[in-house]
Amino acid sequence: MNIKNYFNCIFETLFLLHLSIVTHMINFVIIIVFLALGIFLQRIPSIPKTTPKKLNWIVLQICLPALALYYIPKVQWSKELLFPILVAWIIFIASWILFALLGKQFGWSKKLTGCLIICSGLSNTSFIGFPIITALYGDSGMKTAILVDQPGSFVVLSTLGVLVATLYSKAETNGVQIIRKILLFPPFLTFVVACLMNVFDFDVLPFLQQGLKFIGGFVTPLALLSVGLQLKFERNSKHWLFLRLGLLYKLLLAPAIIYVLYVLILKQKSEVIEVALLESAMSPMITASILASSHGLKPKLCSMMIGFGIPISFFTLLFWYLIIH
Repeated sequence: MNIKNYFNCIFETLFLLHLSIVTHMINFVIIIVFLALGIFLQRIPSIPKTTPKKLNWIVLQICLPALALYYIPKVQWSKELLFPILVAWIIFIASWILFALLGKQFGWSKKLTGCLIICSGLSNTSFIGFPIITALYGDSGMKTAILVDQPGSFVVLSTLGVLVATLYSKAETNGVQIIRKILLFPPFLTFVVACLMNVFDFDVLPFLQQGLKFIGGFVTPLALLSVGLQLKFERNSKHWLFLRLGLLYKLLLAPAIIYVLYVLILKQKSEVIEVALLESAMSPMITASILASSHGLKPKLCSMMIGFGIPISFFTLLFWYLIIH
């Protein structure tokens, strides 16, 4: 390669990198704008107090099912993909064990314990995770990220997440009611349908796919608007200690569990493992906080986990990226 071609290659790479960064910065701008908009709308008396609940309903009942129907039929399965898929299950179960034990030891309320389990046990593997993974690893990294998100985080949210939200909410329920609630949870129903579409190699027409993607695209702005409407910066809030505990687990202990298990014990080292580890280190899942909040599990703490977790996670993600490189 002559010197001219060498410099052309460098400039082309820098241009593509810059384009990728600019494109994905839009996602982070959306985060800031809609979170700030929600906080601003708190000051307007005419905004109904029930607005967050209505937004939560749209996110859980309409937008999330649309994402499942769009992404899951396109997933290509193989045995090697168990590692990224299991990430969400591992950190959620560990969160359940940890906070259930702490809640019992220190006499926390069921609502507080349930809030911490759900908000600390699920990562924002899509809206935060996808642009970061794409910027770092490109399309190959996105294939792994989708597996961490869809059969991983999405299914955990729709099954174990609903189970915990039901068990720890105020409502009295029995086993049959819990199973019925999971089976009738719209994201879970559409996940089952999407899996059948995948098995039978069937997908909807292209224009319908674009419609599903468009509807699913409202998940983050609506969820962040709901979070912003409930986010309170109160110096004397009783939630600060629990916020620190929740973020300590989500941003440091959870990825540490994956690192020890996958890298140190199972001796796995590949791009797939790196992506899986970074996805486990993402900030708390926005829709998980919506699920917990919609069940009355400390809505203010749920909003704080998102509002503080997202900016703090950018620093902790850098830490984990340096660890695996």
